[in-house]
Amino acid sequence: MKAILVNGSPHEKGCTYTALEEVASALEKNSVETEIFWLGKAPITGCVACGYCYKAHECAIHDALYDFAERAKDADAFVFGCPVHFSGATPQISALMSRMLYSGMVNIAGKPVAAIVSCRRGGASAAYEQLNQFFGISGALTIGSQYWNAVHGNTPDEVRQDLEGLQIMRTLGNNIAWTIKCIKAGEDAGIFYPELEPRVRTNFIGDGEGKRG
Repeated sequence: MKAILVNGSPHEKGCTYTALEEVASALEKNSVETEIFWLGKAPITGCVACGYCYKAHECAIHDALYDFAERAKDADAFVFGCPVHFSGATPQISALMSRMLYSGMVNIAGKPVAAIVSCRRGGASAAYEQLNQFFGISGALTIGSQYWNAVHGNTPDEVRQDLEGLQIMRTLGNNIAWTIKCIKAGEDAGIFYPELEPRVRTNFIGDGEGKRG
């Protein structure tokens, strides 16, 4: 069993990393292997809507995100974390999630996933909601904690003083581990993720005569 925790902060060992470490500690105690994957400081291209992935089922842009995609193939769970920038998620993690999830290079359908955010003071709820939007459209099992998954602090040391935030992270790790084990138990009993129907797409447009239904 393995979980990949994505650090979407420009700072490798900053506040987001400190929160992810707390999640990882709970997962490890539950016999779940963890890896914290840092996106780094290099620019990451966002989705350019080229449509290549419709045919190839992979992203046309070959950059550092391919390393993440390879590592993620055998993961049982994911945690996506980032600091709050202007009341939203960082561009780096937004690019990762839009390109890797939309292209299908990282399949999170039927797997436990969670978002966590780190902020100095405000904007946590908005950034948290932004990240969670990716999960509902991808068929993932979004895992919560005892409160919204956020920590507060301007430095790692300040985050370590956020005792409630750290407890939220540990509870989240325990919940993810429990869900992984439940899925494994179900598969051992012959219960698998439902087969998906062919995708139906409906565009909500008018009839051309200005009528509204």
